[in-house]
Amino acid sequence: MIGQSAGVALAVLLLAALGTFFTSSRATMTTHAVRAVPVDWQVQVSPGTSISKSSATVAATRGVTAELPVGYADTSGLSSRNAGTVQTTGPGVVLGLPPDYATTFPGEIRPLVGATTGVLLAQQTAANLGASVGSTITIGRPGQSKTTVTVDGVVDLPAADSLFQSIGVAPGSAPTAPPDNVVLLPESMWHGMFANAAPGTSSTQIHVQLAHDLPADPGAAFAQVIGRAKNLEAALAGGGLVGNNLAAQLDGARADAIYAEMLFLFLGLPGVIIAALLAGVIASSGRERRRREQALLRVRGASPKRIVRLTWAEAILVAIAGTVVGVIAATAVGRIAFGTSSFGATTGQALAWAGASVVFGLGLSVATIVVPAWRDVRTLSVHDAQATGSTGRDRRPVWARAYLDVICLALGGLIYWQAVRSGYQVVLAPEGVPTISVSYFTLLAPLLFWIGTALLIWRISTELLRVGRGWLRVATRPLAHRLAGVVAASMSRQRRGLSRGVVLMALTASFALSVAIFNTTYTSQSRVDAQLSNGADVTVSTTAATGLPAGISDAVAKLPGVAAVQPMQHRFAYVGNDLQDLYGVDPATIGQATSMSNAFFANGDAARTLQTLGSTPNGVLVSEETVHDFQLQPGDTVNLRLQFASDHAYHQVPFTYVGVAREFPTAPHDSFLVANAGYVAQATGSPASQVLLVRTNGSPTTVAAEVQQLLGPASGATVKDIVTEQRITLSGLTAIDLAGLTKLELVFALLLAAGASGLVLAVELGERRRTFAIASALGAKGRQLGSFVWSEAAFVAIGGLALGALSGWWIAQVIVKILTGVFDPPPEHLSVPWAYLAGLLVAVSAAIAVAGAGMLRAIRRPAMPILRDL
Repeated sequence: MIGQSAGVALAVLLLAALGTFFTSSRATMTTHAVRAVPVDWQVQVSPGTSISKSSATVAATRGVTAELPVGYADTSGLSSRNAGTVQTTGPGVVLGLPPDYATTFPGEIRPLVGATTGVLLAQQTAANLGASVGSTITIGRPGQSKTTVTVDGVVDLPAADSLFQSIGVAPGSAPTAPPDNVVLLPESMWHGMFANAAPGTSSTQIHVQLAHDLPADPGAAFAQVIGRAKNLEAALAGGGLVGNNLAAQLDGARADAIYAEMLFLFLGLPGVIIAALLAGVIASSGRERRRREQALLRVRGASPKRIVRLTWAEAILVAIAGTVVGVIAATAVGRIAFGTSSFGATTGQALAWAGASVVFGLGLSVATIVVPAWRDVRTLSVHDAQATGSTGRDRRPVWARAYLDVICLALGGLIYWQAVRSGYQVVLAPEGVPTISVSYFTLLAPLLFWIGTALLIWRISTELLRVGRGWLRVATRPLAHRLAGVVAASMSRQRRGLSRGVVLMALTASFALSVAIFNTTYTSQSRVDAQLSNGADVTVSTTAATGLPAGISDAVAKLPGVAAVQPMQHRFAYVGNDLQDLYGVDPATIGQATSMSNAFFANGDAARTLQTLGSTPNGVLVSEETVHDFQLQPGDTVNLRLQFASDHAYHQVPFTYVGVAREFPTAPHDSFLVANAGYVAQATGSPASQVLLVRTNGSPTTVAAEVQQLLGPASGATVKDIVTEQRITLSGLTAIDLAGLTKLELVFALLLAAGASGLVLAVELGERRRTFAIASALGAKGRQLGSFVWSEAAFVAIGGLALGALSGWWIAQVIVKILTGVFDPPPEHLSVPWAYLAGLLVAVSAAIAVAGAGMLRAIRRPAMPILRDL
């Protein structure tokens, strides 16, 4: 009974611990979603409504911690005189900001050059006008005369999409992209310029910061934020509409929770099933004892109902003991692995998950104890129940006769092929905005493969033991010597038990291998993803208008901890009317400072693509979207408009289309261009680089600090390191930190593998103690008995590990392929954790050795006491 309770406890422990993973992941999603929003609410004040009264109403709303009015005004165009030429732009937006706006909402404005207050230009606007600090620009005002201002600084607007959103309009009726031309003015200056603005050309928003004391569950937090926004709109009584940025982010986090469910299906559920199977094997070890006890009770007059009630009492006792131990252990494990001991993000979720764990423990006990006993009472006579060994004909199971294994594998292969052919991705990024898209039908592929391989392994091992006595005789000869034939015959007769051991061993090995490979691949790709976003170990960047200081590459290369340095141009180019990022590189040397993955390019060959680009001086790599929009063919001429250094105007420059780039260091996800830096410099008259990629052989954080000190505060350059970027990446949509989950899963996989090998072998050999005792009474020596034990142990271990390794590698391949969108860029190959697998092999070998040695010690006792015990 202790062993059965331990088996139930192990299964309940794993299931309940997964509940703490859900709690942790959901709370992490909520925290990261809230942190990513620079302005929680943008309240659009209706025309004619008092700004002061609206601000007072907003300030009185529950949860509001800060509110500031922001003026929005249309401009008919901007112009700037530079070096004797006049640069003009199209329409834009002029914002009026309160003095403390940047400190209240630090995520909205990122200073680049010059002052952080006063008249500020957006980075793209400065590039369009060729303006910088000290430049004079003219602002066109609809219905009024033009006015001039002097630029105090250049800034970046990281959250421009939400800052310039259209609030309260029907989808599709307003521009989806933020304006290209933006001027930021102090609040008082803005009011002076636009106090008499034409109707419909100016408006006011109230930007709001909320207290982030929200529920841990993103769904509950979303509902709370939505409710507060509706309450505010009701209080404004038509005087304003709420642009709920925080709710939009939390809504995305609710979808991200689906990803956690997928990880549970792929990484957690198989472990729970294996733990349940192991508990069933442990329970089956007492089945013969129960049969004899039931037969004795029936002889003494006990009715079948009374026997089943007694079995129920045993099952409930096992369930209570196992569930209590499992839940308590899961609480401790959750605290260690995930930092929380709760089973849910809300009280309801916690109670539901804890209740499910209790029901699961009880159900497992009933399935492994009560159901077999009930079936025996109904189908076996007293004589059959008192007999030892199996009864009845040796018939193949129904699933084997129906070829269920082949059907599952075929269906899984069909679903997998369909998913690969259609290019299914769990994470989509239209226009750079990541979203979840889950096809649960596709998730059937790994499940069907898992079931199909388990049944196929059972079929293979059973048939091998049934018809392969000759092969078994040869294979066991090194262990059994002259008894090889007898051992082979014995193993053939015990094929059901041995096949069960092989299957369970293979399942645990497959589970451990697939989880370990996925985790290692995920971890290695997270660094690749961070490097793709950051550009390199350390990246220095500045605006397209200025460029990095001359000689900075050589200076950075001399710093300690720097392995390689490569400059890169970051300009802007018009493809038709579409403004895209353009990166100028040296194709022959760019790979020295950053990784050039094959997945970056459509042909899957980074070396060949860069070689082609380098051999075509005016070559250009474009995005797949651009190829589709302009129907390009390799070798076509693409006329881009680049900004020339001579007059700061955009002029046409011919390029030759030579390939497709899907990703590139620091590039956006949607559309960008990659060209030869030398050709760009020659065409524009400016060799200046805006990005410096640095590969380190030391601490990236330390090198970044040294580079920042070298540049000085007046450079206007931004320095980022991969360590910081990886923390940001691991806070994103597809980057739930798997460290705790995989640590838990890998430890359990190790325990389950050792348990499956050792316990199953011990159970199988324990059921044959009577046979071994009789053989010992007839004169069998310990070495001869050992040949039976070690031959069966070798069959279970070698067969289970070999077949489990094959199936585990394939299932890992399927999981990684189906979850391709989780990896950005997709991995070129699977990463194998050899150290963990070596530890797994050692643990399994040790468990088998302990089980075999224990059985040999038991059967070396005098035969008569063993027979009396049995």
